[in-house]
Amino acid sequence: MSRTGVRRDTAWARLALLALAAGVLVPLLAAGLRSVLWALLGLAGLALAAVGLWWTLARSGVVRIAGAALCAAAPLTVLALYAAGGMLGPAALSLALWALAAGAARTAVAPGPAEPVSAPPPGRPWAVMNPRSGGGKVDRFRLAERARTAGVRVVLLGAGHHQDVAALAEDAVRDGADLLAVAGGDGTQALVAEVAARHDVPFMVIPAGTRNHFALDLGLDRNDPAKALDALTDGVELRVDLGFAADRVFVNNASFGTYAAVVGDPAYREEKRRTTLRMMPGLLSGPSAPRLGMRADGTRADGLQALLVSNNPYPRAVDASRPGRRERLDSGRLGVLGVRVESAARAAGLARGPRAAGLLRLTAGEVVVEADTPAVPAGVDGEHVLLPAPVVCRTAPGALRVRVPRGAVRTRRGSGAPDWLRVTRLALGRREDGP
Repeated sequence: MSRTGVRRDTAWARLALLALAAGVLVPLLAAGLRSVLWALLGLAGLALAAVGLWWTLARSGVVRIAGAALCAAAPLTVLALYAAGGMLGPAALSLALWALAAGAARTAVAPGPAEPVSAPPPGRPWAVMNPRSGGGKVDRFRLAERARTAGVRVVLLGAGHHQDVAALAEDAVRDGADLLAVAGGDGTQALVAEVAARHDVPFMVIPAGTRNHFALDLGLDRNDPAKALDALTDGVELRVDLGFAADRVFVNNASFGTYAAVVGDPAYREEKRRTTLRMMPGLLSGPSAPRLGMRADGTRADGLQALLVSNNPYPRAVDASRPGRRERLDSGRLGVLGVRVESAARAAGLARGPRAAGLLRLTAGEVVVEADTPAVPAGVDGEHVLLPAPVVCRTAPGALRVRVPRGAVRTRRGSGAPDWLRVTRLALGRREDGP
């Protein structure tokens, strides 16, 4: 590591420790030892809100209504009590300092991803675009017209595109395409990414879908998808991982259990919220609720209701500030998040965070999903599929060459819970690779 890099990491580590200390001191100065009671009150509010959420999802009728009311009333009551006791401001400041400390700590100890390399402009770029994705972003941003002006051969999808996308990409490679691009959703991107990886052809994302989580983690501007075309003339190339669920590629994640069952319902596409609320009681607490087994790197778990296997880990199970974000796409590891919540008491325990008994979080190179049925419903990048059990999920490190605009490369940052011992050593100027 360069001297500049060492100084930067040391500065981040010292900032993390200062923010952590300030986050502890603020409530102590405001309320003394009573701050412990205020902290316990906050945890109690979270636990009650979790119980309310469980009743809302797993029950119906009057119990569901009561659960929704509790889910809203518990945090509001805690906020009101904090305000009445003069602790709302100190609590908010303390939380902000803790968040700053955690972010600075992860940045200080984060291993730097591979540096992007400059890439010459492609000679025969090809793109497939779905005009229906993202509410019509292809037409709204004139993506096809702009791409053709930049020399891209564009194919616009019609009906039945899910069956044809991979074949279209294969035909493009046979015709000499030296870059494959997609303007569409994550599911369409995964189909073309698999072809690009197999032929070692650069892949380019034009974020024209509804959510485009993969584009978000690549640092692309989802509000202006046309900016992605800048990669054709001033681009850099990144090596990122691909995930596999059986023989299906995913760029984001493969979900099993509750979410996969909801996605598989024919009514889900048109009525997502209503379909989810209708199906959840049976899926969470009914006699036919899915129960999954999981094996990964020596760890085994049974009775899971939901299991998410992601292409690189998500830093936290719930992250309000950066929802659904992966800090890296080149760690060579799968993220695993499993949930087993069978009662209101177990739901309340989720307030403990990563240590909750009903929550499983780990990283692995391979994950085996087991079920007591011959086939397992799965949501692979949002697309419903049936996979033969057991399902082996694996990662292909660095399998995909992704081309992005030069300015899209994001600053590195770590993931998961901070390693405070390492942070302390860095803050004291002690390098792990030094004497």
